[in-house]
Amino acid sequence: MNWYVLYTKPKWEKKVAEQLQAIGIDCYCPLVIKERQWSDRKKKVEVPLFNSYVFVHLEEKDRPLVFQSPGAVRFLFWLQKPAMVREDEIATIKKWLSAPNAAEIEVGTYQVGETIQVDSGPFVNQQAVVQEVTASHYVLVLESMGCVLKMKHK
Repeated sequence: MNWYVLYTKPKWEKKVAEQLQAIGIDCYCPLVIKERQWSDRKKKVEVPLFNSYVFVHLEEKDRPLVFQSPGAVRFLFWLQKPAMVREDEIATIKKWLSAPNAAEIEVGTYQVGETIQVDSGPFVNQQAVVQEVTASHYVLVLESMGCVLKMKHK
């Protein structure tokens, strides 16, 4: 079985995940808690980490089953093949989301463009390229995962 990336209608990520789980399809919609501001109040809400994407874990032959959910649009493709996510990448996302907010990454005296190995936090042992260093934050690129991290200074 492989993890595939399913593209959903906007704002349907949680609904699609619930509907797929209800019909027995293993899926993962990573959620984060964000504070939203309304005119009269602030509220913490759970929002998807990746807009319009849900990860589904199934056999190649079972891919059409996901379209039983009205919010499922299509699979994400890469080089004319359905995009697959490795099990260890899903595990890293889960580990990162379950880690306490206190995780810190030391960049030290590294220069822009230099490749470093992250030595703490949820991305420990991942290779990253220092893209930007400012007075308040660092921008690191995790090429193996295809993501960019913006980390605040201590």
